[in-house]
This record gives sequence, C-alpha cells and structure tokens, in this order.
Amino acid sequence: MDLNAIKKLVKIIEESAVNSFKYEDNECSIYISKQAKGATIVQSAYPAPAPMAAPQSAPEAQAVKAAAAEKPAESASNLHEIKSPIVGTFYRAPAPDADSYVKVGDKVEAGSVLCIVEAMKLMNEIESDMAGTVVKILAENGKPVEYGQPLFLIKPDN
Repeated sequence: MDLNAIKKLVKIIEESAVNSFKYEDNECSIYISKQAKGATIVQSAYPAPAPMAAPQSAPEAQAVKAAAAEKPAESASNLHEIKSPIVGTFYRAPAPDADSYVKVGDKVEAGSVLCIVEAMKLMNEIESDMAGTVVKILAENGKPVEYGQPLFLIKPDN
C-alpha cells in the first residue's frame, strides 16, 4: 500500500463516524484510530507481525485477577480512567535515567503528559484529558499495554 492510499484512508476515517480501522494482508498491516480533538494515529507494519501471547506465571495471573477485582470498587467512585489509545509498551519516563512524568499524588492539568506508549519505535506521549490528582498508576513500566487498557486513575478537581 502506498503513502497516498494511506493518506486517503486517514482522510476518510477523519471525516466519517468510524473511530478505528484495521487492515491486514500478507504484505502489510495498517491500524488507524481517532483520538480526542480529531487527532489520528496511523500505524503500519511490513510484513504483518504475528501475534504473541506473553506467558504468565501463576502468581502473575493471580495478581492480574486481584487487580481486576479491585477495579469495580475504584471505578464506582468518581475516579476517571486514562486509557491507552494504542497497543504498545508503557514507559513512565522519557528516558531510562529520567524522572517519571507523574507519580501518585501529583496534580495534573488537561494536556499534561502522563507517560509514553511506544508502538513500532514511535514514542507516543499520552496526555491527561482533565485536571486532577493521580490516584493510581495501573500499568507497569516497560510492560506491554493493550488498546483501551486503563493506565491511570485520576481524581477530578472540583
């Protein structure tokens, strides 16, 4: 697929009610997703990567189940989830030797960078969509995250 075809696809998606689009064949894989404020993420890979499942040990699986059990109680309150807009690797800081963008208890404004999600060697800054206080960081530094996976819990400013 050439660059002009990809540009046409992005324009069509931006002008339509479709929020995301994925295309795969033997030669390429393309994923286009709308974000807030009309931004569009375009990812493509040549050739399409084979999906891989990370093995989990029994303690890790129990920790994931425990975290999932805690989530309903937290989301029942007025906490706001910041979710990953793409599949990639979660990083709390811009570099391995740098300080984290945010820590639990930090106040953030709308547009504040919270983390980076690396996808196909592209560093995507994930910003807060509201002002508030970081209550919990749900993703682990350097670990994979999925599309729509909650990354942060933010308590809105009143």
